Amino acid sequence: MVKHNKNIEAAFDEAVALATNTSKKLPPDIRLALYARYKHATRRNHVVSFDQLADNDLRGAFKYNAMIQVKNLTITEAKTEYIELVNLHIKD
Repeated sequence: MVKHNKNIEAAFDEAVALATNTSKKLPPDIRLALYARYKHATRRNHVVSFDQLADNDLRGAFKYNAMIQVKNLTITEAKTEYIELVNLHIKD
């Protein structure tokens, strides 16, 4: 667990680099969890309304659901959870 706010930025940047460069095949639910937390942590969390999703857009629906699940997290919480997911599933 990341405890100090000033260390979160460096740990988050390191986790993003690890996730971006991993060759591991992660399960879809883990990829979605990372996606949503990254988007939220970097303030790129614009969630389109459900009505704007195209019919049969299953991928978009899963992303929408993942973003809704993290919408009440703070930026720090999103970064911390992202780091923890990377440490659990990617970091050796």
